[in-house]
Amino acid sequence: MTAIAYKLVKGAFVPLGRFRREVDASFKEGSIYHLAEVKGRSAASHSHYFACLHEAWLNLPEPMALHFPNEEAMRKFALIRTGWADRRSVSCGTKAAAERVAAFIRGGSGLSVVTSEGTAITQWTARSQSMAEMGADDFQKSKSDVLEFLEDVIQVPKGSLMKKVTDK
Repeated sequence: MTAIAYKLVKGAFVPLGRFRREVDASFKEGSIYHLAEVKGRSAASHSHYFACLHEAWLNLPEPMALHFPNEEAMRKFALIRTGWADRRSVSCGTKAAAERVAAFIRGGSGLSVVTSEGTAITQWTARSQSMAEMGADDFQKSKSDVLEFLEDVIQVPKGSLMKKVTDK
């Protein structure tokens, strides 16, 4: 479940807009639930991150650049490689069936990493970094992990990608 935005009104937490249906579907009237504050993240950090991604994408080595038509594809790949991904696996009964299912999934829309090992396939899909899906702490950690990974890819010293964009 995503973090639900509430507004405190006369001592009661009231879910905002689209979250009302989710609250009605997920929680039972009269039950006790614990709320935890989720720190928002700054628009500046968000913008800085995407500027750094753009800079990294512009500086990809040619063989890698062929695999990433845009920063979004590169970002999702980096999220997966740094562990910011959801994983699902299925056994297909036979190795041939696993190879067919893996090929089918690879051909779908969106970026994921799909592996086939024996009769099983595993798919990794990048976690969403949207403000609704990822709080400030996880966003900051995933941002750092992705940018450090990309600094290795484009072969620049640690921290230089973030600094270069900040200095512009």
